[in-house]
Amino acid sequence: MFAEVVFPLPFRNSFTYKIPEEFLDAVEMGVRVVVPFGRRILTGFVINVLDDCKVEGRIKNIQDVLDTEPIFNNESLKFYKWISDYYLSSLGEALRNSVPYGTEVETKRKIISDMEYCYDLYESEKKKDSTRGKILRFLSEKETCKLAYLQKVVKKKNIYSILKTLHKNGAITIVDEVEGAKVRVKKVKAVKLNKPLEELYDSIGTIEKRSPKQALILLEMISAKGKEIQLSDLLKKTESSASSVDGLVQKGYLEIFDLEIKRNYLETYDEELKNIILTDQQSKIVTTVNKSIDKDEFKSFLLHGITGSGKTQVYIELAKKVLAKNKTVLILVPEISLTPQMTSRLINNFGDSVAVLHSQMSIGERFDSWRSIVNGESTVVVGARSALFAPLKNLGLIVVDEEHDQSYKQYDMVPKYQARDAGVIRGWMEGCPVLLGSATPSIESMYNALIGKYELLELPERIDDAKLPDIKLVNIKIEQKQKRMENIFSNALLKKIKDRIEKNEGVIILQNRRGFATQVYCEDCGEIEMCKECSVGMVHHISKNILQCHYCGASKPVPKGCTTCGSLNIKFFGTGTQRVEDELDYYLPDVNIERVDSDTINKKGKMGILLNSFRKGEIDVLVGTQMVSKGLDFANVTLVGVISAETSLWMPDFRADERTFQLLTQVSGRAGRSKTKGEVIIQTQDDKHFVLQKVLGNDYKGFYEREIKLREKMGYPPFTRLCLIEAKDPKEGNVIGAMKDLYSLLTKYKSGLKISPPTEAVILKLKGQYRYQILIKSFRKIDPSGSVLRKVVLDSFIEFNKRSRYRDVRVFFDIDPQSVL
Repeated sequence: MFAEVVFPLPFRNSFTYKIPEEFLDAVEMGVRVVVPFGRRILTGFVINVLDDCKVEGRIKNIQDVLDTEPIFNNESLKFYKWISDYYLSSLGEALRNSVPYGTEVETKRKIISDMEYCYDLYESEKKKDSTRGKILRFLSEKETCKLAYLQKVVKKKNIYSILKTLHKNGAITIVDEVEGAKVRVKKVKAVKLNKPLEELYDSIGTIEKRSPKQALILLEMISAKGKEIQLSDLLKKTESSASSVDGLVQKGYLEIFDLEIKRNYLETYDEELKNIILTDQQSKIVTTVNKSIDKDEFKSFLLHGITGSGKTQVYIELAKKVLAKNKTVLILVPEISLTPQMTSRLINNFGDSVAVLHSQMSIGERFDSWRSIVNGESTVVVGARSALFAPLKNLGLIVVDEEHDQSYKQYDMVPKYQARDAGVIRGWMEGCPVLLGSATPSIESMYNALIGKYELLELPERIDDAKLPDIKLVNIKIEQKQKRMENIFSNALLKKIKDRIEKNEGVIILQNRRGFATQVYCEDCGEIEMCKECSVGMVHHISKNILQCHYCGASKPVPKGCTTCGSLNIKFFGTGTQRVEDELDYYLPDVNIERVDSDTINKKGKMGILLNSFRKGEIDVLVGTQMVSKGLDFANVTLVGVISAETSLWMPDFRADERTFQLLTQVSGRAGRSKTKGEVIIQTQDDKHFVLQKVLGNDYKGFYEREIKLREKMGYPPFTRLCLIEAKDPKEGNVIGAMKDLYSLLTKYKSGLKISPPTEAVILKLKGQYRYQILIKSFRKIDPSGSVLRKVVLDSFIEFNKRSRYRDVRVFFDIDPQSVL
């Protein structure tokens, strides 16, 4: 028997391996296997089992099988094939998403250096700044390191020929080490009774005379009423030593065994379960979607419900109906910040059947959540975009909450999938309804609803008789002239904050920038403190008194003078959340203020703790980035302030207007969710701007109608499908050469596509890599499925890899990019 295996690597063919006799029963489609691959050992996915093999030559054996149950079946494999085909990745790269991080077995190449010999070679090296020089210098200071780390240090991938020469000369030794999985099933020693209770009661008197501690241990075990107790807990409770337990084991009274422990993610945020009666509008929507649930049919719905209209309760009621049919539910949320409240409400309703999946969980917690889904213990899954790949069987409903959010797009890894769009495809393949929900639907989703691709459902009113907040635009240019500004705060906003706090009401302040000052600028020479690895200015973080790059994470102390000309006349410009918090604390010293951004909630559970305190009134003001704009539902919030409406409006991106409208409408919706009417103060430099006027009138329809006309005129989604091709390399000349070669091939195959010439990315340099881009537009009238676009890109890239001298330059494809920055 033979197995076809694919790997999470960027090549699209499968490889054939022989199944040894001991694994014949274990190897089947959907399991992971450990196999030799060249000189390495890798984990791969079995996509087929064959009776015979047409491959010539020696076929290597499978070395191990990692799974007792298949991770995917024939049906789910079709979904991963669609992901790989549509987003231009290999099948193995798509299947990597089917398992949690840390479960793979693979070889890591390790380098052991003769430090003295490497130092001598470095001293005799003429070009010490060359790649060879950098390698020798590093290896003369460090005896052992992994190949991947050395590549990162010298900022070059292709260093194999240099290492091979050094290995031949005896300066280094290269060793391949097999690294096991980083995460495993957690087991602890546990104790259980090994004799009937009657016999134990008869023996306790005798045992007590000889060893009172052993008698105490037995009584503790008896009181557990037949349940096992962890050995560590038993010793702690009885203040006994392990030898006392060992003695009872030897006498046959107790048994010690390995107990599997589930690492449950504990949500720090909690709410009481409320008995909620649905409004007529909510009930109508539940009835409509439930028809598709009852029929086990695929249908896409777009739920356009204003902020505070009760969309979450609709999801919960539909989930109850799905679970009643012994089916499973997948609920996607865009950010960790939305997970605490959503998770708490789902656990209140569905208890232990809820599994959570997101990046702030430990790898052990994620692994155990994943296993509980595979085993069928968890029937409701809630999580961020990666939860799309949760191995739920018998799926009955997919919900995508805040479907407009850009964080549903995978930016960092291949494939660069869009979880919302892929969720619709998964629903179609699984034969279940998909419900997309938002107060500010994306332009594409609303277009799909209006042309009949999705069914449009609407919740135009808030629940509990709550009204939408009053919104006021404050032009800070006019306020400055009238001397009605206190640094970054208008007097109007400060006055409203004081007024609401005096009434014991909650306040949320939005500033969508982290840090204290967003630029450090020299007034004499005009230079801005830039990151050496990225072509962006560094941000001042006052809490640590450092400058930090928000793209690569590099940091350095705040300079005392200009690093270019030496002048002491340096100024701090721009406003981040730290500055907002700092100034608010100055003007309102007795007010409890907390900041919510990725700097402050990087500790696990911190977001839940903050939200608990805010709900209880222990925190008066939440200052934050866009994390505070979505999903938060607090009855006590009556005022929302926006420090600067322009943060996203001025971005050179075709979605800038849409994102600004969504952000401001969403954050405004946090106010006035009870009978007390809410207020929103938005500070801006242009209060007549079209987007802000639509936010002021809560006019989604008017915004959509104008935006859709602009998109059609300029040739952007939903009328076109985009592909952003990006090349990266430490040498700018290599990137330019690669993109010129690829562009000439693309124009040769172009087939009705609109292909822009290579241009610098808006941020030219990121993490030491120069970036150039090509944007391709495929018109949906000509190429409705995007198959022409994908074929042109793939054919061009295959030829590029055959012909171009720059084929070592890394090239990435992003189908349906959320941003062109």
